[in-house]
Amino acid sequence: MGRNVSPHHPGIRVAVRDARRGGGPLSDRLHPIVECAGDLRSTLKGVASVEPAFMTTGQKASALVALAAARSQLDELAARVLAASDDLAADHGLRDASAWLAVQTRTTRREARQDLVLGRALERHPSLAVAMTAGELRSEQARVIAEAVDVLPVHVDTETRDRAESALLVLADQHDARDLKQIGKRILDVVAPDVGESHEAATLAAQESRATAGVELTLIDDGEGRCHGRFTVPTHVGAILKRHLLALANPARHTDAELRDESGDWKPQRRRLGEALVEYVERYPVDSAPQTAGVNATVVVTMTLEQLLSDNATALLDDGTRMTAGQARRLACEARIVPAVLGTRSQPLDLGRAARLFTKAQRVALGLRDGGCTARGCETSASGCHAHHDDPWSRGGLTELANGRLLCPRHHRLAHDPRYAMTVHADNKVSYARRT
Repeated sequence: MGRNVSPHHPGIRVAVRDARRGGGPLSDRLHPIVECAGDLRSTLKGVASVEPAFMTTGQKASALVALAAARSQLDELAARVLAASDDLAADHGLRDASAWLAVQTRTTRREARQDLVLGRALERHPSLAVAMTAGELRSEQARVIAEAVDVLPVHVDTETRDRAESALLVLADQHDARDLKQIGKRILDVVAPDVGESHEAATLAAQESRATAGVELTLIDDGEGRCHGRFTVPTHVGAILKRHLLALANPARHTDAELRDESGDWKPQRRRLGEALVEYVERYPVDSAPQTAGVNATVVVTMTLEQLLSDNATALLDDGTRMTAGQARRLACEARIVPAVLGTRSQPLDLGRAARLFTKAQRVALGLRDGGCTARGCETSASGCHAHHDDPWSRGGLTELANGRLLCPRHHRLAHDPRYAMTVHADNKVSYARRT
């Protein structure tokens, strides 16, 4: 046998009953669980050709609820068999049965391992197994409840643990696994308030400590003009960042054209959030930038005077990567990019003017004057716009109201895109046309 099993387990009762009836050892006949699996497959094949589109809404509702219950029953049975299959793993020299199952069924190791963990959890928490067998509890809910009870402090007695499990089972009738996970963190407040308060404080302190110790950020440039990154931060920091980016990605701040991709389809939220992150970094206030050796954190772009004025040139960043001169000119309007313009003998001609960016007062004045993006047909409000130099700052243009206008991020990019010509009309509106 594999793991130790209670003599009152249903499978053992079936074996004892059949043996008493003279049916012989189960190994010589079809085991009830194997027979059940065969019956299920046969039944499912029987409805494989049935088209659900012709069902009434009432029939669909009944079927979906009943199938969810049946799935819970099947999940419980599969997890129970998997948890009892250590002997199967030993026969094949594997660590546990989940490794064998993953290979045999082409399931991912992670998924098979989760099923094994569930099976072992159900052995420790038989009431959860009973609820799943009845089709009343979903596997995700069972995992969450078992975990919530198992992580209770060691000084919590068995009676309190049982009350916590029972309470969560009752709450499972009204809450999904996500809600149960949050409730489970404070279940002691319900069943043992005197213990719950101190436990919650200790749990939160431990979580915060782990979060602080686990902070990390990785950025990798792929050499194809893109930078890939991954980070881990405390939950509250992630929530703040997400809220900021969602505000920048808010569809109300963008035109219909800005919300569509190159093929005309709606941009998925992940792309809009990515564009919001770009805007977030590019428009970070200069006066709030951290300093190193007394200098604000900046990116220095090196180019010749000819490159700066050319529509088809490139510029060198101080980390060795490159960008187009048009991109450098656009970033000079808003971002913390300092052009280092070189003469014919590579002598610095201009290391950036302090008045490159419009002041807050100037931004307010531009908002009052322009009302929003000055591109014809664009309805982006002033708060969602960049301040653009009509006579480019990179070509000697002054940072003053007469030389400034508001443009949304999309039209600001077009203003510095050499493929497009921007025309300023008498009403101070601008339009764009692709160069031929």
